[in-house]
Amino acid sequence: MPFEWVVAIRYLREQRLQTALILSGIGVGVAVTIFLSALINGLQQSLLARTLGTQAHIVVHPQEDAVRPILRSGVEMTVATNVQKPPQRLRSILRWQQVEKEIRSLPEVTAVAPTVAGAAFAIRGMANKSVAVRGVDDDSYVRIVDMPSKIVGGTFRLHGTDAVIGTELAKDLGIDVGDKVRLETADGRTDVFSVTGIFDSGNKDLNQRWVFVSLRAAQTLLNLAGGVSTIEVKLADPFQAEIRANAIADRTGLVADSWMKSNRDLLIALRSQSSSSYMIQFFVAVAVALGIASVLIVSVVQRSREIGILRAIGTSRRRVIRVFLIQGAILGAAGSLLGVGLGSALALFFVSLAKNPDGSATFPVDLNLHLFVVSALLAIATGLVAAVAPAHRAARLDPVEVIRSG
Repeated sequence: MPFEWVVAIRYLREQRLQTALILSGIGVGVAVTIFLSALINGLQQSLLARTLGTQAHIVVHPQEDAVRPILRSGVEMTVATNVQKPPQRLRSILRWQQVEKEIRSLPEVTAVAPTVAGAAFAIRGMANKSVAVRGVDDDSYVRIVDMPSKIVGGTFRLHGTDAVIGTELAKDLGIDVGDKVRLETADGRTDVFSVTGIFDSGNKDLNQRWVFVSLRAAQTLLNLAGGVSTIEVKLADPFQAEIRANAIADRTGLVADSWMKSNRDLLIALRSQSSSSYMIQFFVAVAVALGIASVLIVSVVQRSREIGILRAIGTSRRRVIRVFLIQGAILGAAGSLLGVGLGSALALFFVSLAKNPDGSATFPVDLNLHLFVVSALLAIATGLVAAVAPAHRAARLDPVEVIRSG
């Protein structure tokens, strides 16, 4: 074993009480970092899952109708002082099959689903409700939103005149799986559908308004033969949505809205949580560094005579510095292992305390290898940084003065 390692380990062994105390301090610091980071990351993932569980990461649709100025003889003329925005009609994406192919070729894109969305009335007997019709291809749409996991009755099957409705709408209309419901648009188009499934999205408004039908049935009902009104996109990394949406808009000339744009308040909350996690990690690292530095400085004072003798027999300043840097690294590594175990146990115990009625955790935590590795590296780096000042102090000791003063 190299000389520096022998001396460093010997110093740590001889000062067992101090070593145990600083290891406990590092372990608690790492445990706090792991517990809070796992809790914050778990809450973020839960919020994202709930928010993105019923929507695509990016929704692509045509440009809105806009008022065009009248040109005469190449000169633009004002025809009115107040120009009113025209009403928006349901329009198809031109050459949507080609657009879909282009979107699929982009990096990060994992799923693409063409859809038709429009308003209608759901009618059964004397009861009627305003609904949002969503025409989808069930095979491609389930890759965007996991609708089968939200089904509480029947199945998510959309063929011919099949329909899947929400729990609130089913209750309002008195409908169960196998019953019929008539959908009628504002321009008088109508069709009768058989309910093959009832879903619960976790959102009362969506459960009351959404009606899923097949893509072809929606095209006929909403007078959009062969066309689609939107293309929904899912990404491997949801936080790349805004960048990819801009790329899609630039490439296709269409409007691409990301979930980050539609849920700005949620995004601000997630970023605030991340910032608080980083601040906690910083202050924990500072506290751990001060603890390691204070213990090693005391060690320098206590062992100044031994250090002076080492210097007197020819030990270089660099080797003395390495002795204390090795001590800092050993303390950081051992403390990180202790902290990983303690933090994981604390997080799992916290999860077991609070459960939802369905058995899921009220406060989910995200314990993963990346978190453990980052926390361990942070502890080791903190130990090394904290050992720098004591190491240089030890290296600057004058061996003659130290031995003479005893």
